[in-house]
Amino acid sequence: MNVSGIRKGVYSLRRRLLGWLLISTAVIGVVALADTYREAVKTANAVSDRVLAGSALAIAERVVVAEDGSLEVDIPYVALEMLTSAAQDRVFYRVDGPPGAFITGYQTLPSLSENTGQSTSFADAVFRGEPIRVAELRRSASTGVNSVPFVVTVAETTIARRRLARTILIRSALRLALMIAGAAIIVWVAVTFSLRPLYRLGDAIAERSPDDLHPIRERVPNEVQGLVDTVNSFMVRLQSALDALRHFTGNASHQLRTPLAIIRTQLALAQRATTIEETRAAAMRADEAVADAERILAQLLLMAKIDAAGRNEARGLERVDLAGLARTVTADHVPAAGEAGIDLGFAGEGEHWVRAEPLLVGELLKNLIGNALLYAGRGAEVTVRVGSCDHSVLLEVEDNGPGIPPDMREAALKRFRRGGEEAPGTGLGLPIVEEIAELYGGRMRLEEGEGGLGLKVEVMFPAG
Repeated sequence: MNVSGIRKGVYSLRRRLLGWLLISTAVIGVVALADTYREAVKTANAVSDRVLAGSALAIAERVVVAEDGSLEVDIPYVALEMLTSAAQDRVFYRVDGPPGAFITGYQTLPSLSENTGQSTSFADAVFRGEPIRVAELRRSASTGVNSVPFVVTVAETTIARRRLARTILIRSALRLALMIAGAAIIVWVAVTFSLRPLYRLGDAIAERSPDDLHPIRERVPNEVQGLVDTVNSFMVRLQSALDALRHFTGNASHQLRTPLAIIRTQLALAQRATTIEETRAAAMRADEAVADAERILAQLLLMAKIDAAGRNEARGLERVDLAGLARTVTADHVPAAGEAGIDLGFAGEGEHWVRAEPLLVGELLKNLIGNALLYAGRGAEVTVRVGSCDHSVLLEVEDNGPGIPPDMREAALKRFRRGGEEAPGTGLGLPIVEEIAELYGGRMRLEEGEGGLGLKVEVMFPAG
């Protein structure tokens, strides 16, 4: 296994969480600072506009009508001094009488071109190459007979406003930076403490021996419990697979020992034989032992496949026409039955469907028919039947041979147990049939054949 290749894909959960936190907080912070700057400018304008409006009002209060009907104004410089600030802003003013009549102040000072209908209006403008904030107050002076309108315009540069907004922005940014730094520290510490159960889990797994596949009992957070449950489930399946492997290995070593011993014995006899007939006889017996070993190994492999299918019973299920499959398998065994002197036939009509894996159901049929041909004896009759019964599909294989005594039928369903001490075979045929049937919801029964002769094997499957 390439450990370095696995390591290349490893990343730090702590750093990833911290990175996401910093990126998201930075984005939110930029948006918040933009909003803060807008509010700071708005606040600075609101504060300064009140001062401008107060200065314009103070000047307007000093506008009077002279004896000749003209307007006069005595500028209260205190009203202008309250606009000065540490930012060294400059202040400008202008007083206009009736339309087109300039009274005093900075004549080139911009006036508001639009009349908003309010007594005091505010706007931004440029004067002498500098940005200014302008406040315009429209009032009237009374002569006792009529009123003379006039306009007071007061403006100041925006240095103080900009500095105030910048100060608010900088302080907000510093507070946000401190908040992000504090949150990063808290997340780093919190993640470190939160990951401790994972470290303990890793240590607990690392300390286990390779043969220890018991479920993990370490306490972990809810977010990791699903992973632990998955690992536990995997270890249960792995334990089951290892048990099946050990079981297969033990059975193979036990069952193959006798054929292998026979083969070695016959080979030794062939070496010591003095005639060609003795050599051929020994070779024939050795060949029979090899064939016996092949049958045993095939049955053991089939048992292993059944065990694997039991662990994955949801896979490989198809609708199988049991009648058609039984008809085909029966036809395949007719030549072997003819050589054994047995009359093999099939009885059944129509289609009868079950849900199963076709390969294993085929093996079930082969074992039933093969067992019948092996035990029934020359001159016997073997009949395979498929039919329906109470929403189920019934498979029967019946022979009129010697059968199995009632007191030995239960033992015949156990692995490596045969229907008699001298009976041929491996003792796996009927156990394989029973296990395959149970795998797909079926059940098997051993009964006497017609007239109390032979053996009838019944397998009932749920209809598919």
